[in-house]
Amino acid sequence: MRALVAVEAGEPIDVLRLESRPVPTPGAGQALIRVAATPVHASDLHVLRGRYGFSPAFPAVGGNMECVGRVAALGPGTEGLRAGERVVAAAVPAVPGPPVDGTWQEYLVADAHRLLPVPDRLDDSSACQLAVNPLTALLLVTRELDVRPGEWLLQTAAGSTVGRLVIQLARHLGIRTINVVRRREAVAEIRALGGDEVICTEDEDLVRRVTEIVGPAGVRKAVDCVAGPVGAQVAQSLAPGGETVVYGALSTHRQTDPAALTIPLSARSVIYETKAVRGFWLNRWFGTASPEEAQQVLSQVRGLVVDEVLSIPGGRPFPLERFSEAVELAEAPGHGAKPLFVFADDQDEGHGQEAPARPRYDLGKTTAQMDS
Repeated sequence: MRALVAVEAGEPIDVLRLESRPVPTPGAGQALIRVAATPVHASDLHVLRGRYGFSPAFPAVGGNMECVGRVAALGPGTEGLRAGERVVAAAVPAVPGPPVDGTWQEYLVADAHRLLPVPDRLDDSSACQLAVNPLTALLLVTRELDVRPGEWLLQTAAGSTVGRLVIQLARHLGIRTINVVRRREAVAEIRALGGDEVICTEDEDLVRRVTEIVGPAGVRKAVDCVAGPVGAQVAQSLAPGGETVVYGALSTHRQTDPAALTIPLSARSVIYETKAVRGFWLNRWFGTASPEEAQQVLSQVRGLVVDEVLSIPGGRPFPLERFSEAVELAEAPGHGAKPLFVFADDQDEGHGQEAPARPRYDLGKTTAQMDS
Protein backbone atom coordinates (compact mmCIF):
# COMPACT_ATOMS: atom_id res chain seq x y z
CA MET A 1 0.00 0.00 0.00
CA ARG A 2 1.01 3.65 -0.35
CA ALA A 3 1.64 5.87 2.65
CA LEU A 4 2.74 9.47 3.06
CA VAL A 5 5.56 9.32 5.61
CA ALA A 6 7.49 12.03 7.44
CA VAL A 7 11.08 10.84 7.79
CA GLU A 8 11.87 13.35 10.54
CA ALA A 9 10.48 16.46 12.19
CA GLY A 10 10.58 19.52 9.94
CA GLU A 11 8.68 21.49 7.35
CA PRO A 12 6.15 19.07 5.79
CA ILE A 13 7.18 19.81 2.21
CA ASP A 14 10.78 18.90 3.07
CA VAL A 15 10.25 15.78 5.19
CA LEU A 16 7.28 13.98 3.60
CA ARG A 17 7.93 11.02 1.31
CA LEU A 18 5.52 8.77 -0.59
CA GLU A 19 6.43 5.19 0.35
CA SER A 20 5.23 1.64 -0.20
CA ARG A 21 4.47 -0.25 3.02
CA PRO A 22 2.90 -3.62 3.87
CA VAL A 23 -0.82 -3.62 4.59
CA PRO A 24 -1.08 -3.79 8.41
CA THR A 25 -2.85 -6.60 10.27
CA PRO A 26 -5.56 -5.80 12.83
CA GLY A 27 -5.16 -7.19 16.33
CA ALA A 28 -7.75 -8.18 18.90
CA GLY A 29 -10.55 -5.62 19.12
CA GLN A 30 -9.32 -3.80 16.01
CA ALA A 31 -10.38 -3.37 12.39
CA LEU A 32 -8.47 -2.80 9.18
CA ILE A 33 -9.93 0.20 7.36
CA ARG A 34 -9.56 0.83 3.64
CA VAL A 35 -9.28 4.62 3.66
CA ALA A 36 -11.40 6.55 1.17
CA ALA A 37 -10.67 10.14 2.20
CA THR A 38 -8.72 11.91 4.94
CA PRO A 39 -8.28 15.66 5.51
CA VAL A 40 -5.14 17.75 5.82
CA HIS A 41 -5.54 19.80 9.00
CA ALA A 42 -3.18 22.59 10.02
CA SER A 43 -2.63 20.64 13.25
CA ASP A 44 -1.38 17.67 11.19
CA LEU A 45 1.33 19.93 9.81
CA HIS A 46 2.25 21.29 13.24
CA VAL A 47 2.70 17.71 14.46
CA LEU A 48 5.24 17.14 11.68
CA ARG A 49 7.04 20.35 12.63
CA GLY A 50 7.29 19.27 16.26
CA ARG A 51 5.18 22.24 17.38
CA TYR A 52 2.08 20.45 18.64
CA GLY A 53 1.01 18.91 21.94
CA PHE A 54 2.53 15.55 21.07
CA SER A 55 5.23 14.29 18.74
CA PRO A 56 5.26 10.90 17.00
CA ALA A 57 8.27 8.64 16.72
CA PHE A 58 9.76 9.35 13.30
CA PRO A 59 9.54 8.09 10.63
CA ALA A 60 5.78 8.41 10.97
CA VAL A 61 2.77 8.29 8.66
CA GLY A 62 1.24 11.76 8.50
CA GLY A 63 -2.32 12.64 9.39
CA ASN A 64 -3.27 12.31 13.02
CA MET A 65 -6.96 13.10 13.18
CA GLU A 66 -9.70 11.43 11.12
CA CYS A 67 -10.71 9.59 7.97
CA VAL A 68 -13.57 7.70 6.34
CA GLY A 69 -13.37 4.30 4.73
CA ARG A 70 -14.72 0.77 4.84
CA VAL A 71 -13.92 -2.17 7.07
CA ALA A 72 -11.62 -4.47 5.09
CA ALA A 73 -10.90 -7.04 7.83
CA LEU A 74 -11.58 -7.60 11.53
CA GLY A 75 -9.11 -8.69 14.19
CA PRO A 76 -9.76 -11.56 16.59
CA GLY A 77 -12.74 -11.01 18.87
CA THR A 78 -13.75 -7.72 17.26
CA GLU A 79 -17.49 -7.22 17.65
CA GLY A 80 -20.05 -4.69 16.52
CA LEU A 81 -18.63 -4.25 13.01
CA ARG A 82 -18.85 -6.14 9.76
CA ALA A 83 -16.63 -6.37 6.67
CA GLY A 84 -17.55 -3.75 4.08
CA GLU A 85 -19.19 -1.44 6.61
CA ARG A 86 -18.56 2.26 6.00
CA VAL A 87 -17.05 3.95 9.05
CA VAL A 88 -15.44 7.12 10.29
CA ALA A 89 -12.21 6.59 12.20
CA ALA A 90 -11.72 9.04 15.04
CA ALA A 91 -7.95 8.66 14.82
CA VAL A 92 -7.20 11.56 17.17
CA PRO A 93 -4.32 10.39 19.39
CA ALA A 94 -5.56 10.37 22.98
CA VAL A 95 -3.41 12.22 25.51
CA PRO A 96 -2.53 10.47 27.74
CA GLY A 97 -2.64 7.28 25.71
CA PRO A 98 -0.81 5.19 23.15
CA PRO A 99 -0.05 6.62 19.70
CA VAL A 100 -2.27 5.75 16.75
CA ASP A 101 -1.45 5.16 13.10
CA GLY A 102 -1.49 8.18 10.80
CA THR A 103 -4.39 8.45 8.37
CA TRP A 104 -2.44 9.44 5.24
CA GLN A 105 -2.24 5.87 3.97
CA GLU A 106 -4.42 3.45 2.05
CA TYR A 107 -5.04 1.14 4.99
CA LEU A 108 -5.38 1.98 8.67
CA VAL A 109 -5.69 -0.22 11.76
CA ALA A 110 -7.96 1.29 14.42
CA ASP A 111 -9.53 0.17 17.68
CA ALA A 112 -13.16 -0.76 17.15
CA HIS A 113 -14.39 1.68 19.82
CA ARG A 114 -12.85 4.55 17.80
CA LEU A 115 -14.95 3.69 14.72
CA LEU A 116 -18.38 5.14 13.97
CA PRO A 117 -20.64 3.70 11.23
CA VAL A 118 -21.89 6.35 8.81
CA PRO A 119 -24.67 6.13 6.19
CA ASP A 120 -23.87 6.19 2.49
CA ARG A 121 -25.98 9.34 1.99
CA LEU A 122 -23.29 11.30 3.86
CA ASP A 123 -20.59 11.96 1.24
CA ASP A 124 -16.95 11.20 1.90
CA SER A 125 -15.99 14.86 2.07
CA SER A 126 -18.31 15.46 5.03
CA ALA A 127 -17.76 12.07 6.65
CA CYS A 128 -13.98 12.33 6.74
CA GLN A 129 -14.26 15.66 8.61
CA LEU A 130 -16.82 14.45 11.17
CA ALA A 131 -14.63 13.60 14.14
CA VAL A 132 -12.64 16.81 14.73
CA ASN A 133 -14.22 20.16 13.90
CA PRO A 134 -17.95 19.36 14.43
CA LEU A 135 -17.07 17.40 17.57
CA THR A 136 -15.00 20.33 18.87
CA ALA A 137 -17.85 22.77 18.25
CA LEU A 138 -20.37 20.54 20.03
CA LEU A 139 -18.12 19.94 23.04
CA LEU A 140 -17.22 23.62 23.42
CA VAL A 141 -20.80 24.86 23.35
CA THR A 142 -22.65 22.11 25.22
CA ARG A 143 -20.13 20.49 27.57
CA GLU A 144 -17.23 22.82 28.20
CA LEU A 145 -19.38 25.94 28.66
CA ASP A 146 -22.96 24.60 28.83
CA VAL A 147 -24.30 27.66 27.03
CA ARG A 148 -28.04 27.92 27.55
CA PRO A 149 -30.77 29.17 25.17
CA GLY A 150 -30.92 32.96 25.14
CA GLU A 151 -27.37 33.41 26.45
CA TRP A 152 -24.66 35.27 24.55
CA LEU A 153 -21.60 33.37 23.36
CA LEU A 154 -18.56 35.37 22.23
CA GLN A 155 -16.21 33.64 19.80
CA THR A 156 -13.09 34.57 17.85
CA ALA A 157 -12.10 33.17 14.44
CA ALA A 158 -15.78 33.05 13.51
CA GLY A 159 -14.88 32.44 9.86
CA SER A 160 -12.95 29.26 10.65
CA THR A 161 -14.53 25.85 10.18
CA VAL A 162 -15.16 25.45 13.91
CA GLY A 163 -16.43 29.03 14.12
CA ARG A 164 -18.99 28.44 11.38
CA LEU A 165 -20.12 25.22 13.02
CA VAL A 166 -20.50 27.04 16.36
CA ILE A 167 -22.81 29.55 14.65
CA GLN A 168 -24.92 26.78 13.12
CA LEU A 169 -25.15 24.89 16.40
CA ALA A 170 -25.97 28.07 18.34
CA ARG A 171 -28.85 28.87 16.01
CA HIS A 172 -30.17 25.35 16.48
CA LEU A 173 -29.97 25.66 20.28
CA GLY A 174 -31.31 29.22 20.53
CA ILE A 175 -27.97 30.73 21.61
CA ARG A 176 -27.01 34.26 20.54
CA THR A 177 -23.51 34.73 19.14
CA ILE A 178 -21.05 37.60 18.99
CA ASN A 179 -18.57 36.70 16.26
CA VAL A 180 -15.11 38.21 15.91
CA VAL A 181 -13.44 38.35 12.47
CA ARG A 182 -10.32 40.15 11.32
CA ARG A 183 -11.38 41.11 7.76
CA ARG A 184 -14.20 43.47 6.84
CA GLU A 185 -15.20 41.34 3.84
CA ALA A 186 -16.03 38.45 6.19
CA VAL A 187 -18.72 40.38 8.08
CA ALA A 188 -21.56 39.94 5.57
CA GLU A 189 -20.76 36.25 5.18
CA ILE A 190 -20.94 35.60 8.92
CA ARG A 191 -24.22 37.49 9.17
CA ALA A 192 -25.64 35.45 6.28
CA LEU A 193 -24.59 32.28 8.08
CA GLY A 194 -26.66 33.31 11.09
CA GLY A 195 -24.25 35.19 13.35
CA ASP A 196 -26.27 37.60 15.50
CA GLU A 197 -23.51 40.18 15.90
CA VAL A 198 -20.16 40.53 14.13
CA ILE A 199 -17.12 42.49 15.28
CA CYS A 200 -14.33 43.21 12.78
CA THR A 201 -11.01 43.85 14.50
CA GLU A 202 -9.68 45.46 11.32
CA ASP A 203 -11.56 48.66 12.15
CA GLU A 204 -13.47 48.08 15.41
CA ASP A 205 -12.49 47.91 19.07
CA LEU A 206 -13.46 44.46 20.37
CA VAL A 207 -14.00 45.41 24.01
CA ARG A 208 -16.00 48.54 23.23
CA ARG A 209 -18.22 46.72 20.72
CA VAL A 210 -18.98 43.90 23.17
CA THR A 211 -20.04 46.52 25.72
CA GLU A 212 -22.30 48.17 23.13
CA ILE A 213 -23.93 44.83 22.32
CA VAL A 214 -24.49 43.31 25.77
CA GLY A 215 -24.02 46.25 28.12
CA PRO A 216 -21.24 47.07 30.61
CA ALA A 217 -21.69 43.81 32.51
CA GLY A 218 -19.99 41.89 29.68
CA VAL A 219 -20.52 38.34 28.44
CA ARG A 220 -20.28 35.32 30.69
CA LYS A 221 -19.08 32.74 28.16
CA ALA A 222 -16.56 32.86 25.33
CA VAL A 223 -14.46 30.58 23.14
CA ASP A 224 -11.16 31.73 21.68
CA CYS A 225 -9.08 30.27 18.87
CA VAL A 226 -6.68 33.20 18.41
CA ALA A 227 -4.90 33.80 21.76
CA GLY A 228 -2.34 36.65 21.93
CA PRO A 229 -3.70 40.20 22.34
CA VAL A 230 -7.09 39.25 20.86
CA GLY A 231 -7.48 36.50 23.46
CA ALA A 232 -6.66 39.06 26.14
CA GLN A 233 -9.38 41.38 24.81
CA VAL A 234 -11.87 38.52 24.95
CA ALA A 235 -10.98 37.95 28.61
CA GLN A 236 -11.32 41.69 29.25
CA SER A 237 -14.84 41.56 27.75
CA LEU A 238 -16.00 38.92 30.22
CA ALA A 239 -18.41 39.65 33.02
CA PRO A 240 -17.12 39.06 36.58
CA GLY A 241 -17.08 35.31 37.05
CA GLY A 242 -17.13 34.79 33.28
CA GLU A 243 -15.16 32.10 31.49
CA THR A 244 -13.18 31.78 28.27
CA VAL A 245 -12.23 28.41 26.83
CA VAL A 246 -9.16 28.64 24.57
CA TYR A 247 -8.90 25.92 21.92
CA GLY A 248 -6.39 27.39 19.47
CA ALA A 249 -3.73 30.03 18.94
CA LEU A 250 -4.03 31.29 15.37
CA SER A 251 -2.20 34.51 16.25
CA THR A 252 0.95 32.43 16.77
CA HIS A 253 0.43 30.18 13.75
CA ARG A 254 3.98 30.53 12.44
CA GLN A 255 5.61 31.39 15.75
CA THR A 256 8.47 29.12 16.80
CA ASP A 257 9.49 30.87 20.02
CA PRO A 258 7.61 29.25 22.94
CA ALA A 259 7.89 32.46 24.94
CA ALA A 260 5.71 34.20 22.33
CA LEU A 261 2.82 31.75 22.72
CA THR A 262 1.00 33.84 25.32
CA ILE A 263 -2.25 35.53 26.28
CA PRO A 264 -1.37 38.75 28.16
CA LEU A 265 -4.06 38.67 30.87
CA SER A 266 -4.75 41.34 33.47
CA ALA A 267 -3.96 39.93 36.91
CA ARG A 268 -6.39 42.38 38.55
CA SER A 269 -9.19 41.17 36.30
CA VAL A 270 -8.45 37.51 36.97
CA ILE A 271 -8.16 38.02 40.74
CA TYR A 272 -10.75 40.63 41.65
CA GLU A 273 -13.33 39.77 38.99
CA THR A 274 -12.64 36.01 39.28
CA LYS A 275 -12.56 35.53 35.54
CA ALA A 276 -11.39 32.16 34.29
CA VAL A 277 -9.36 31.34 31.20
CA ARG A 278 -8.76 27.65 30.55
CA GLY A 279 -7.86 25.43 27.67
CA PHE A 280 -9.56 22.71 25.63
CA TRP A 281 -7.70 20.14 23.55
CA LEU A 282 -9.63 17.43 21.74
CA ASN A 283 -6.77 14.96 22.13
CA ARG A 284 -6.91 15.26 25.91
CA TRP A 285 -10.69 14.90 25.86
CA PHE A 286 -10.31 11.61 23.99
CA GLY A 287 -7.76 10.56 26.59
CA THR A 288 -10.14 11.14 29.50
CA ALA A 289 -13.54 10.26 28.01
CA SER A 290 -14.67 6.67 28.31
CA PRO A 291 -15.20 4.70 25.06
CA GLU A 292 -18.94 4.81 25.76
CA GLU A 293 -18.94 8.60 26.19
CA ALA A 294 -16.87 9.13 23.06
CA GLN A 295 -19.23 6.94 21.03
CA GLN A 296 -22.26 8.76 22.42
CA VAL A 297 -20.96 12.23 21.52
CA LEU A 298 -19.69 11.10 18.10
CA SER A 299 -23.13 9.62 17.41
CA GLN A 300 -24.69 12.94 18.38
CA VAL A 301 -22.39 14.76 15.94
CA ARG A 302 -23.24 12.25 13.20
CA GLY A 303 -26.95 12.91 13.76
CA LEU A 304 -26.51 16.68 13.59
CA VAL A 305 -24.60 16.41 10.29
CA VAL A 306 -26.91 13.81 8.72
CA ASP A 307 -29.93 15.93 9.70
CA GLU A 308 -28.20 18.98 8.15
CA VAL A 309 -28.21 20.96 11.38
CA LEU A 310 -24.44 21.18 10.92
CA SER A 311 -23.05 21.65 7.42
CA ILE A 312 -19.38 20.79 6.88
CA PRO A 313 -17.81 22.77 4.02
CA GLY A 314 -16.87 20.56 1.06
CA GLY A 315 -13.22 19.65 0.69
CA ARG A 316 -10.92 19.68 -2.32
CA PRO A 317 -9.58 16.22 -3.21
CA PHE A 318 -5.92 15.49 -3.93
CA PRO A 319 -4.15 12.20 -4.66
CA LEU A 320 -1.20 11.44 -2.37
CA GLU A 321 1.22 12.18 -5.21
CA ARG A 322 0.21 15.84 -5.05
CA PHE A 323 0.84 16.20 -1.34
CA SER A 324 2.93 19.35 -1.76
CA GLU A 325 -0.05 21.17 -3.31
CA ALA A 326 -2.38 19.91 -0.57
CA VAL A 327 -0.01 21.04 2.19
CA GLU A 328 0.38 24.46 0.60
CA LEU A 329 -3.39 24.86 0.28
CA ALA A 330 -3.97 23.84 3.91
CA GLU A 331 -2.12 26.92 5.16
CA ALA A 332 -2.87 29.41 2.38
CA PRO A 333 -4.63 32.57 3.64
CA GLY A 334 -8.35 32.28 2.99
CA HIS A 335 -7.82 28.91 1.31
CA GLY A 336 -11.50 28.00 1.45
CA ALA A 337 -11.96 24.28 0.77
CA LYS A 338 -10.18 21.86 3.08
CA PRO A 339 -7.62 19.71 1.18
CA LEU A 340 -8.45 16.00 1.32
CA PHE A 341 -6.30 13.04 0.37
CA VAL A 342 -8.45 10.61 -1.59
CA PHE A 343 -7.67 7.15 -2.93
CA ALA A 344 -8.62 5.99 -6.42
CA ASP A 345 -9.99 2.51 -7.11
CA ASP A 346 -7.39 1.48 -9.65
CA GLN A 347 -4.18 2.19 -7.72
CA ASP A 348 -1.45 -0.42 -7.42
CA GLU A 349 -1.84 -2.55 -4.31
CA GLY A 350 0.80 -5.18 -4.86
CA HIS A 351 2.90 -4.33 -1.82
CA GLY A 352 3.19 -6.44 1.31
CA GLN A 353 0.33 -8.83 2.04
CA GLU A 354 -2.47 -9.20 -0.46
CA ALA A 355 -4.91 -6.34 -0.11
CA PRO A 356 -8.66 -6.93 0.24
CA ALA A 357 -10.82 -5.89 -2.68
CA ARG A 358 -11.86 -2.28 -2.46
CA PRO A 359 -15.45 -1.07 -2.97
CA ARG A 360 -16.00 1.93 -5.21
CA TYR A 361 -16.56 5.20 -3.37
CA ASP A 362 -18.19 8.41 -4.44
CA LEU A 363 -16.91 11.76 -3.20
CA GLY A 364 -20.09 13.39 -4.38
CA LYS A 365 -19.74 16.94 -5.64
CA THR A 366 -16.18 17.23 -4.41
CA THR A 367 -14.76 14.96 -7.11
CA ALA A 368 -15.47 17.58 -9.72
CA GLN A 369 -12.88 19.79 -8.04
CA MET A 370 -10.01 17.38 -8.62
CA ASP A 371 -7.66 18.51 -11.36
CA SER A 372 -6.60 15.97 -13.97
